[in-house]
Amino acid sequence: MKKHNFSAGPCILPAEVMKKASDAVLELDGIGLSLIEISHRSKEFVAIMEKARSLALELLGLEGKGYQALYLQGGASLQFPMLAYNLLENKAGYLNTGTWSSNALKEAKFIGNAVEVASSKDKNFNYIPKGFDIPGDLDYLHLTSNNTIFGTQIKEFPSTSVPLVCDMSSDIFSRQLDFSKFDLIYAGAQKNMGPAGTTLVVIKEDLLGKVTRKIPSMLNYQVHIGKDSMFNTPAVFPVYVCMLTLQWLKDMGGIAAIEEINEKKAKLIYSEIDLNPLFQGFAAKEDRSNMNATFTLKDEKLKDTFDAMWKEAGINGLNGHRSVGGYRASMYNALTLESVGVLVDVMSDLERKA
Repeated sequence: MKKHNFSAGPCILPAEVMKKASDAVLELDGIGLSLIEISHRSKEFVAIMEKARSLALELLGLEGKGYQALYLQGGASLQFPMLAYNLLENKAGYLNTGTWSSNALKEAKFIGNAVEVASSKDKNFNYIPKGFDIPGDLDYLHLTSNNTIFGTQIKEFPSTSVPLVCDMSSDIFSRQLDFSKFDLIYAGAQKNMGPAGTTLVVIKEDLLGKVTRKIPSMLNYQVHIGKDSMFNTPAVFPVYVCMLTLQWLKDMGGIAAIEEINEKKAKLIYSEIDLNPLFQGFAAKEDRSNMNATFTLKDEKLKDTFDAMWKEAGINGLNGHRSVGGYRASMYNALTLESVGVLVDVMSDLERKA
């Protein structure tokens, strides 16, 4: 039986994508060769890369608006110093809402003057700071749209003349936004797009070329744009799976369609957390993530019983991060409403048995 996969990442992918990807590993589209043994310069893979880049811009509503989509390597973590290399000339601002934004700030400080404009560290990152001042002299403001570990999500992005950079690793393609408000978006593939190994970077081209430092070629966005995201050998398999996943999303109606499903999943799990006297949510209600629901048991004596119950129900990946404890239900695009229902039923059963 296929398990209900609530893993935070690498995470669940659509079943039809998994089937097509596994077939392509054996043979790609009847060409007599595996996807992972063909040249990345072959017409077959060049077409895959171009389609993956095009679909990303199309789904985000950024086609023809001066943006480029790249599939790079090194994970979202390499983007922490890379974006600073390319954009930080005088001063950059960071909104600190969790582990990954803290890491992004730390890496940027190796490059230049990076400052924290606001933080929710005082309450173990269980909320999103609001009403903070944004200095007008920033080269960019860095945000993390969704905090996987702590289960918080930015619901309203700040209005500012400062260029906005956003790490959307754990909620990209999950909800409708005006993505043209952002000058650079990046996201590791292993949440809503594909397996670990590639990172989507979407850049407004007029943001680049403004720093005076020399940038190593592998860290230079303009070099990667000039080579159509093929400056070096790309992560062929992850890019292919991303292409399949984005096509799957387009076929089902795009971001608007998946957002409706995601909202239903979130409403179902949070209703149970709030109504069931055995559980309590970790994140502030107004900042709860639709991707990662974090919660704890009020009575730890029930932990062994609850753990046995959800494992018996075929649920995987529910344990919370050590920074929070408790449980984390990651509900990325490919997770079905049915799977969330199975978890909610187990939580209800625990209440009846307790």
